[in-house]
Amino acid sequence: MQVTALEWVITIVVILALFVFDFFAHVRTPHEPTFRESGFWSAVYIGLALAFGGFVAWQWGSTFAGEYYAGFVTEKALSVDNLFVFLIIMSTFAVPRIYQQKALLIGIVIALVMRGVFIAVGAAAINAFSWVFYLFGLFLIYTAAKLIKESGHEVEHEEKRDSRIVALAKRVLPTTESYDGDKLITRVDGRRALTPLFLALLAIGFADLLFALDSIPAIYGLTSEPYLVFTANAFALMGLRQLYFLIGGLLDRLVYLSYGLSAILAFIGVKLVLHALHENTLPFINGGEHVSVPEISTAVSLGVILGILVVATVASLARTRSVAAKR
Repeated sequence: MQVTALEWVITIVVILALFVFDFFAHVRTPHEPTFRESGFWSAVYIGLALAFGGFVAWQWGSTFAGEYYAGFVTEKALSVDNLFVFLIIMSTFAVPRIYQQKALLIGIVIALVMRGVFIAVGAAAINAFSWVFYLFGLFLIYTAAKLIKESGHEVEHEEKRDSRIVALAKRVLPTTESYDGDKLITRVDGRRALTPLFLALLAIGFADLLFALDSIPAIYGLTSEPYLVFTANAFALMGLRQLYFLIGGLLDRLVYLSYGLSAILAFIGVKLVLHALHENTLPFINGGEHVSVPEISTAVSLGVILGILVVATVASLARTRSVAAKR
């Protein structure tokens, strides 16, 4: 897949322009988005993501389009888990609903920048060392196991992490306990101080860093093209703010989401290990020769990922409906 520097620049400029539009059109004036507004713009951004896949198919072929769609679906699914953490952070810091949009949008932009750095580092590592796929695969399998272990205790884990971040920030930076509109920095007795909104944004940024550690190896298990990795991440993050307000009330009903995501990460982890074995150059494995193992195609990967998400969602809704009926 040949992507010119000009195509990279145009892509980045368009993505940044969409975020700037989002800020001036929806976030600049503090308000709580209506269900209709959130639904409309969520549909718009998903439509743009799907249309971009069509552009990839036209420009580079259906194989790369399939890799893009598989990456996009995976990143979008993982982003729903991000929303649950964002909801906990907003609740922990008691961020007023009308100011949550600003913290979310800035946090999403921070996430995209962080992922851009991880994507570049990951691409360089893969090009230099084929055995990196072993590390990515084993890390995803470990993450999947950790996700299952923490299932049902997400709130406790996130609150502990947030409290440590806040304690450290308050120890080294001047802070205030009260909000000053949607300002991140205010003045108290003539001195500048960080508002709780800034601390919430700090917690979101740290959560974004942890999410990037999971999501980037996961998508590199579906495509080795940095351009597709970046655009799939960018389009998955677009509309995440609207999705937060659209399905925020439904997140508690997705009780099996973490199990579904852990299954996806484990599946991609196994796929990466198989790929690493197929491309093996490590001397202590099969004498440094390639290992003849089956490789999982992009079409199969996309089918498995979609299937897991459907099963997890249907099972979650059935479970919550059953529990509600017994009350």
